[in-house]
Amino acid sequence: MDKKLKKVIEERNAKLAEMNGIADAAAGEVRALTDEEDERFSELEAEVRGLDDLVAKIEGARKPLEGPAEGGEGETQEDAEVRAFAAYVRGEVRADANLTAGENGAVVPKTIADRIIKKVVERSPVVERAQRFTVKGALDLPYYDEETSAVTVAYADEFTDAESTTGKFAKISLTGHLARALTKVSRSLMNSADVDVVNFVVEDMAEKIALWLEKEILLGTTNKITGLTTVANVVTAAATTAVTADELIDVQDAVIDAYQKDAIWIMNRATRTAIRKLKDGNDRYLLQDDVTAPFGKVLLGKPVYTSDNMPGMAAGKTAIYYGDMKGLAIKFSEDPNVQILQELYAVQHAVGAVGFVEADCKVQIEQALSALKMKAS
Repeated sequence: MDKKLKKVIEERNAKLAEMNGIADAAAGEVRALTDEEDERFSELEAEVRGLDDLVAKIEGARKPLEGPAEGGEGETQEDAEVRAFAAYVRGEVRADANLTAGENGAVVPKTIADRIIKKVVERSPVVERAQRFTVKGALDLPYYDEETSAVTVAYADEFTDAESTTGKFAKISLTGHLARALTKVSRSLMNSADVDVVNFVVEDMAEKIALWLEKEILLGTTNKITGLTTVANVVTAAATTAVTADELIDVQDAVIDAYQKDAIWIMNRATRTAIRKLKDGNDRYLLQDDVTAPFGKVLLGKPVYTSDNMPGMAAGKTAIYYGDMKGLAIKFSEDPNVQILQELYAVQHAVGAVGFVEADCKVQIEQALSALKMKAS
């Protein structure tokens, strides 16, 4: 960045800081702007717009002479988009060729939006283990309906006609349910040279989306994402607030052997604590520590994942899920949309990042999953 451009940007940021100071003072006293403050705020706003235009002209004038921006000749499209995003969030530049302007801010490049979805998958073991699809619009997944029309195999005799059954396929339909996540980044944080702004936004937004999506998969919402709530293989506990070793065995054996290899348990921490105290006939604890297991503990030989989204052992609640999460199908929209809101949170001395994602999740393989439901009161 040359000295002239740097000076213009510093002057622009100083005027923005003054605007924020005026707004903060009024907000702190819970009052409207005075006439004098309102006039000064409008003057500063006009000056900032003028400086934005000047920045754009300076950058536009130097591009033909300097070639690629700060990244140099080896800069990839992704590098350019990340650099433009970081600069825009910090308020150093306006939206450019690598950052599309929207009604309320700039639309985050697809490379960064894709990073968020990747982090969402990494954050939730349930999402990570499920079968995921990334497509636009509705998605129909066919499966063979053994209950209504099973394929039969029998011995055959020469010169006799074969008697066959006609295979019948059913389907599950995954649509898209829109959800949004909001991340706010303080301007003080952005002004720190030690902070990776792009990574901060990606990590924070991914965390929020992952927690929400996992909750929906485990608890479901009527007429929205149903997730695991439609599991067909359900074992009902004899008690409202306790489980037995035999009931856990029944839950595990409700999943056919073909899906046992990658099966996991899902429960909350209180349920796990209660199960840790259960013993088998040889006075051995059913739940064991295992540093080689994905989550550090195993129950009846399978990893135990705890989620705070799961209900505890209470009357009528589904306290435990078990099985191979590939029995779940999750669909993400092809183009997650994220926008940076420069002005909306100016009075809070912050920049907002709002992300919209379309997702759906349903059970696609019933034999792969089971659940333990507590006795109703």
